[in-house]
Amino acid sequence: MVTASPASASSPAVTPDPLDARLSGVLGGRTATAFEKAFGIRTVGDLLAHAPRRYAERGALTALDELAVGESVTIVAEVVDVRERTMRQRRGSILEARIGDGNGILTLTFFNQGWRAKDLVAGARGIFAGKVSDYRGARQLAHPDYELFDADDPRATADADGEQAMRWSRQPIPIYPATSTLSSWQIAKAVGVVLDTLPELEDPVPSSVRARLGLLGHRRALELLHRPERTADWKAAQDALRYREAFVLQTALVRRRLAARATASTPRVAAPAGVLERFDRHLPFTLTDDQTAVGVEIAADLAEHHPMHRLVQGEVGSGKTLVAIRAMLTVAESGGQSALIAPTEVLAAQHLRSIVRFLGPDLAAELRPVIVTGSQSSRERQRALLAAASGGSRLVVGTHALLGDRVDFAELGLVVVDEQHRFGVEQREALRTKGRTPPHVLVLTATPIPRTVAMTVFGDLDVSTIQGLPSGRAGVETHTVALADHPGWEHRIWTRMAEELASGRQAFVVCPAIEDGSVEEGEEAGDDAVQADAGATGPTRRPPATVVGTAERIRAMPELRDRRIAVLHGRMPAEDKDATMTAFAAGDVDVLVATTVIEVGVDVPNASMMAVLDADRFGVSQLHQLRGRIGRGGHPGVCLLVTSAEDGTPARERVDAVAGSDDGFELARVDLELRREGDVLGERQSGGRSSLTLLRVVRDADVIVDARGEAERLLTADPTLERHAVLRAALDRRLDETDAAFLGKN
Repeated sequence: MVTASPASASSPAVTPDPLDARLSGVLGGRTATAFEKAFGIRTVGDLLAHAPRRYAERGALTALDELAVGESVTIVAEVVDVRERTMRQRRGSILEARIGDGNGILTLTFFNQGWRAKDLVAGARGIFAGKVSDYRGARQLAHPDYELFDADDPRATADADGEQAMRWSRQPIPIYPATSTLSSWQIAKAVGVVLDTLPELEDPVPSSVRARLGLLGHRRALELLHRPERTADWKAAQDALRYREAFVLQTALVRRRLAARATASTPRVAAPAGVLERFDRHLPFTLTDDQTAVGVEIAADLAEHHPMHRLVQGEVGSGKTLVAIRAMLTVAESGGQSALIAPTEVLAAQHLRSIVRFLGPDLAAELRPVIVTGSQSSRERQRALLAAASGGSRLVVGTHALLGDRVDFAELGLVVVDEQHRFGVEQREALRTKGRTPPHVLVLTATPIPRTVAMTVFGDLDVSTIQGLPSGRAGVETHTVALADHPGWEHRIWTRMAEELASGRQAFVVCPAIEDGSVEEGEEAGDDAVQADAGATGPTRRPPATVVGTAERIRAMPELRDRRIAVLHGRMPAEDKDATMTAFAAGDVDVLVATTVIEVGVDVPNASMMAVLDADRFGVSQLHQLRGRIGRGGHPGVCLLVTSAEDGTPARERVDAVAGSDDGFELARVDLELRREGDVLGERQSGGRSSLTLLRVVRDADVIVDARGEAERLLTADPTLERHAVLRAALDRRLDETDAAFLGKN
């Protein structure tokens, strides 16, 4: 946990930070309650961190009789009348408010926002900003931004001389994330009240750093973020606050990393002519340069007296599992045990088979690899648990079942987490604490992560990258099958698959759902649902393709009628899943219709084709991983991404991005740009708001790198932050107890 050092008895009393003041004390209980309900905002600092999502450039005020269609305008006018009517072609209503300035009339149009009639009453004056459009010969502004003047505002009178309005018109308009109960203008007014009473603030970023980069002080940056006089003001404010955010976060991560290095662990070193050397000697292939380099880094970590915390990221099929096995064998040299946790039973079983195959009969008999899953028979499970607890097995593979209270280890020396994004913080921590002394931790991910993302999300981990692929891979050609543009192409999917099967190959068909109304158990359906919504064309969008329905449909097709077709999904009994996967790997199944349960780890070299139905319902990285299941042997692969998303939609952009590139790291960057980072500290599992306010880990790469370097230099000189009390307090505020726990466990 990242916390401030307790003050000694002789230390002066700590001055309360103005940002920690309760909002109710400044705005009153009723307004403060509204902010808490709408945004979870409770303090002055919370409100000032609620940054404008954009700024409208008002420009010069325009007279109504001079408006041009297509022009973005800002006008001062008076509401003439308001009416609400029901829409004819669809459900809902339209609110129309006519405004005038004595020279002309303009209509304001709002869809399904009848509540605005409470504000837009006849006689109310204000400033209105938007883009002029034409509707049946009349000029209008659809969903304009506006601010109504208070009765005591000199601009509220029709005979105002206009000088104050002209000055106001040159100021950027902050547009805040708002709700139906708290409009952008109401938020701006509340922020103004807070800023008027806010004293000078101490800045956690050292003055020398601010001077070097030309950054504003904290108080001035907050003022100009919310009340800029010109565009350059809010840009300078964002620069300062963005750097501050990066600096505080990177300081927390570096601090956590230093704390981890201060923890004692058991060194693990491979012995000459020992298990690892015997294993390497019998490998039927040569390690890639990247595998060798990463192996050297891991060996050096394992030999240290503090726990390894390393992330190994690599392309699908780059050989991360082999690197992990070699690390597990290094630990086994000294009698230590390794636990490898995988997100699904299919993948856990695949790992066990791979380990046994790589080890060969002699080493497998010596190290006794076992598997622990939730669906094992009680007898099988008891045998595996006994082998782990007694130390008889030095390689234990499993799913979430490894986290159970009854799972013990004699000497847990290494924890390997495969596909880390599938596991919550508490789950990873539950396995790590099963060691008598802190075990080494190796995290694997086939979701490539740009450098600054890794530096931010996994700032307390050392990061290794495997970019090269083993030789002998034939590669994969990927095509978008755009049914919205070419409905007739659907038939070609299945004839192309029949051609591939006729050549002796096998194929996958991937669906987003198991059966109607049922997604894969354990899948991140929430993310996919958001992504699906982004590509939806309306309420009539057809339901997703299902494993059950698709299997029935293609079994009846003349092209595939005589083929052996099987289904695979997460709700099948474990023995059925294992039997199906074994049959497919052995060539006894021609077409496997599955959910994303085959996304990672499934290795069938003879599988050369994949059709992903409703591909727009998956994320970029997920599609890239799915594609990695084919082309793993000597046969070229073909992947068809089938989508009904229309050209130009975000959903179609994702699909086309995957079809246009096979570079996982480039696709990871595209993925982040399309969906943004979300919570940089992970899901947090606490229901809180996103950790990031202004910082974006792709866009702000230079800021993060600079802040990281400054944080490392500062903590090297002052590890306990005794000489940087303001920064220490900012860490406490930035990292509440949940976040701090996350950093300690991630």
